[in-house]
Amino acid sequence: MQITFLGTGTSQGVPMIGCHCPVCRSLDYRDKRLRVSVHIQTQGKSLIIDSGPDFRQQVLRERIDHLDALIFTHEHKDHTAGMDDIRAYNFRQQQDMPVYAEPRVLEQLKREYAYIFAENKYPGVPKVQTMPIVSDTDVFMVEGVTVQPIRALHYKLPVLGFRIGNFTYITDANYLSPESLDLVRGSEVVVLNALRHEQHISHFSLQEAVDILTELAPRRGYLTHIGHQLGRHHDVEATLPDFVRLAYDGLRVEVA
Repeated sequence: MQITFLGTGTSQGVPMIGCHCPVCRSLDYRDKRLRVSVHIQTQGKSLIIDSGPDFRQQVLRERIDHLDALIFTHEHKDHTAGMDDIRAYNFRQQQDMPVYAEPRVLEQLKREYAYIFAENKYPGVPKVQTMPIVSDTDVFMVEGVTVQPIRALHYKLPVLGFRIGNFTYITDANYLSPESLDLVRGSEVVVLNALRHEQHISHFSLQEAVDILTELAPRRGYLTHIGHQLGRHHDVEATLPDFVRLAYDGLRVEVA
């Protein structure tokens, strides 16, 4: 399995518009963070979790010419605003795009992208096949790939993380139940969000994420959904345990 981090930034991205802090002014490419998303290649399939506002830029940068399915963690705009750009894959692959999400999220997508789901569609709009994720505990299949949903809370909003084989991806969360942690346990690679140093109402802080990773003890842990308040990549990474790294846009990770 190959994992590519398409984006590792928070909802406003890094640099943030109008900000002149050292992180936003950094020349280090690892401090340039588009909105959070990840590409998974496994069993001959190409899957993407979340399509934020930077989706088109991300897939062009990584030369992702084929996409088998799109999976959503939740309905916030920084995770869904790029869905219109799947139309390129519709044209290229001559088929509807399977879109996997909880029923509540699918309903939100239908409201925000009413033209996609209209009875009389304008020519050329994206074509999707909605695939409801009806259980937050039972595995489901995405184009033949087994996916384990993992329930998390994003403040009071229920969101999903996902485990595929030995890889677990959880973003936009600030609470994982003991039962959810048990579903993650044993993963070779675990990705968690870590917004900043200070506690936040809806995201793990750096220390909270590191503590969870330390308790789970994966072979490798990566942090994503990073805000400019966290600090420069080089400085923060030097403070982390050896098995924990900051993810960055374009990072590729191999998982057995």
